[in-house]
Amino acid sequence: MGTDEVTMLLEDLRRGSAGAPARLIEVVYAELRVMAGAAMRGERSGHTLQPTALVNEAYLRLLGTQDRLEDRAHFFGAAAKAMERVLVDYARSKQALKRGGGAQRVTLDQVQANAPSPGIGVLEIHEAVMEMEREDPEMASLVRQRYFIGLTLEQIADVNQVSLATMKRRWTVAKAWLYARL
Repeated sequence: MGTDEVTMLLEDLRRGSAGAPARLIEVVYAELRVMAGAAMRGERSGHTLQPTALVNEAYLRLLGTQDRLEDRAHFFGAAAKAMERVLVDYARSKQALKRGGGAQRVTLDQVQANAPSPGIGVLEIHEAVMEMEREDPEMASLVRQRYFIGLTLEQIADVNQVSLATMKRRWTVAKAWLYARL
């Protein structure tokens, strides 16, 4: 999928072109599905939310922000945020049902690997990312892309059109910020 193709489809979507939403999902669905699968690997086994449902819910939320989606990087950044909101909403509903007993726990080391482990919960990571966003939106976007949709640093560098070395430096800073905060 080319950067230009997604950008052109987003422009078509903003102009209200018939068929643009269907064509956009056709072009980005496979990549969103991979992202959702990576995000779901971090969830407990037997999780009732499936990757397909996560993609569908996130995409529906993205359609409401179509006027602000400028290019491929913005689109996948918004996708990461949408998936984060879906997972957080799901975690909150489960937590409310179980009075806090059902929160998913992960360690900060697993933030990069996106694997479950006793430690910090999804809601705590979400709250930290929201605080981080007030200070540094780019760093918050990086954490969302790593944690909530499971992208590698190489993939994030590609989406954001920066060098891998730059992305590695940013990730080091983001992890240090999270360790200090959490």
